Amino acid sequence: MHDGHGFSTLAIHAGSEPDPLTGAVVPPIYATSTYKQDGVGGLRSGYEYSRSGNPTRTALETCLAAIEGGTRAFAFASGLAAEDAILRALLAPGDHVVIPDDAYGGTFRLFDKVASRWGLRYTAAPVTDLAALAAVMSEGTKMVWIETPTNPLLNIADIEQIADLAHRHGALVVVDNTFASPYLQQPLALGADLVVHSTTKYIGGHSDVVGGAVVVRDAAIADSIAFHHNAMGAVAGPFDAFLTLRGVKTLGVRMDRHCDNAERVAEFLAGHAKVAEVRYPGLAEHPGHDVAGKQMKRYGGMVSFRHKDGEQAAVDLCARTEVFTLGESLGGVESLIEHPGRMTHASVAGSDLEVPADLVRLSVGIEDADDLLADLRQALG
Repeated sequence: MHDGHGFSTLAIHAGSEPDPLTGAVVPPIYATSTYKQDGVGGLRSGYEYSRSGNPTRTALETCLAAIEGGTRAFAFASGLAAEDAILRALLAPGDHVVIPDDAYGGTFRLFDKVASRWGLRYTAAPVTDLAALAAVMSEGTKMVWIETPTNPLLNIADIEQIADLAHRHGALVVVDNTFASPYLQQPLALGADLVVHSTTKYIGGHSDVVGGAVVVRDAAIADSIAFHHNAMGAVAGPFDAFLTLRGVKTLGVRMDRHCDNAERVAEFLAGHAKVAEVRYPGLAEHPGHDVAGKQMKRYGGMVSFRHKDGEQAAVDLCARTEVFTLGESLGGVESLIEHPGRMTHASVAGSDLEVPADLVRLSVGIEDADDLLADLRQALG
């Protein structure tokens, strides 16, 4: 597809050219582990073994690279598999990474409980504070890892400024773009070196497939990720790639509805007597509102808030909703509610990343907004 096409045109067509054999407009599921070679080493279109490459996965990777504005993309079995590949491909024992002090619990666990055992050092710092990030960087800092919006407090990092800071120190910048999705935010265009996704979330969009992705521009970085993708083997299977690619095609229209609904939910919560604080970048009072407005198309479908009556009230609220489903994960068409402290972020308890005990996180789906508001109204009481 031509780079001049718009986002949704790329999402629908990039990597999905009609099948030359049958004219099928959807890439087939290549449920094969291996491929006939035309003589020893004679590979058809470069395929030899489906860990190393599979046409269905190639279609997804082509699409993801196009919609993120990258040169190459790699589809993994999960978001954490994608993150692990970045660390192993680009870092070595003794290297130092700056991570957010507000981040997905699984990311923190990967650094704190897995990578640290192999000599990787990390320091947590607020992504909203450029001076604080600079203060924890040293000669050994090889990477700055950011989320924006962060999970679960929805803080906003200025990607352009952080990329400039990191590059002055000779460090790479990784942006977890899961919450925003490529439709709302393009980190590579803002100076990031790598973008990582849990494609399980908004990209897949239907809570029916687990996956991850890494998107890059630089050829040397791409080659290193490609080597580890194959050597470590946590690749997306053809069925998962097919489902994820199907999700990508409607990403734009889904994100618009997620944003529409989240804006109404945030405004409702901001005016409710039982809500102490609403965390949503689209609210003018959010400290990152201006930065988000500069680097995001809209403000996303995630809303977090603190319950005025404390932890138990927040937990009880999660059990009372009817349209919002109590569950982990996010980014699907259905609305979800969860208590981060006891669910997705239990792994950060007692650390610098510990989240407020009275915090509730909403993944606002694409249902009728009036039904979502009525559900929250009855649950809050």
